[in-house]
Formats: sequence, C-alpha cells, structure tokens
Amino acid sequence: MSFFSLIGGLAAFLTTAAYVPQAYKTIKTRATAALSLPTYVMLFVGACLWATYGLHIGDLPVIVSNIVTAALAGIILVLKLTAKPTEENTDATSAP
Repeated sequence: MSFFSLIGGLAAFLTTAAYVPQAYKTIKTRATAALSLPTYVMLFVGACLWATYGLHIGDLPVIVSNIVTAALAGIILVLKLTAKPTEENTDATSAP
C-alpha cells in the first residue's frame, strides 16, 4: 500500500467518523430542530453519488466511507423528516 493510499484511507475514515457523534446524539435524543434539512439532503445525495463514483473506479476507501456516510446522513434525514411539528418548533414556542 502506498503512502498516498494510506493518506486517502485515513482521510476517508476521519471524515466519515466525524458524522458518528451527530448521528449517535440525534438517534439517542431524537432532537432535530437545530439540524438543517437542506444540509442533510445534500450530504446524503452527495455521499450516494460519491459511493457510485467509487464503485465505477473501483476505489474501496471511497466506496466504504461514502456508504457509511450516506447511512449516517440517511438516518438523521429520516429522523428530521419524521419529527413531530411540536418537536421541530420547540425553540420557537419557548421564546417569551
């Protein structure tokens, strides 16, 4: 394995692992009001496209990291889309 393959693998691991704390917290608390819907839609679609590209070029780090990222973003996206209106407006309704 070349030096640059190691750098690519480490970069893929770190950028994918960066979403784990957000996904864990969102799954645990179900709190999605502060999360941006457009951000997670774009992240999910982008990760799916990157995974498709990785399959096309046969690059395992690109494939795996983007499938994991798409799964994490997809979970958060589903929670965001299925949140009850009262959960989404908690910040707005608690203002004086």
